[in-house]
Amino acid sequence: MLELRQAHPRRQGDIGEAAAIAWLTRAGFGVWVPLGHSPDADLIAERDRRLLRIQVKTSTAMRNGRYEVSLATKGGNRSWSGRVKENDPRRYDHLFVLVADGRQWFIPAAKIEARTMLLLGGPKYAAFEVEGGAAASVGERGFEPL
Repeated sequence: MLELRQAHPRRQGDIGEAAAIAWLTRAGFGVWVPLGHSPDADLIAERDRRLLRIQVKTSTAMRNGRYEVSLATKGGNRSWSGRVKENDPRRYDHLFVLVADGRQWFIPAAKIEARTMLLLGGPKYAAFEVEGGAAASVGERGFEPL
């Protein structure tokens, strides 16, 4: 497995998106990458004539045996105003997360209660953990009609 922690955060994000594309494809989705940078959806996935906006996150940070996944945007350029853009689950349909040990989650946005950070690896989101592309579990773990 490629080392997730990268010198440049955008490269780490690229690895996360590649993992999401691979998992979604194995799970039976068609996948499109939006042209240009989108703050809300990194990928578009389609299955059963339904389009989903997918936000992709990665994490290498741990706290008390759980991975910290930042959901808030805190700048990224020199002109940052100091405002934090909190998570808004109305801006995407599912969150795909890849963490440093290779574990992955596919979480419906409606199930995410956090505004700035998730802790993954415990019981709260365990039902949405996907293992190495377990396509059969998608129907049970989050791909449900809204």
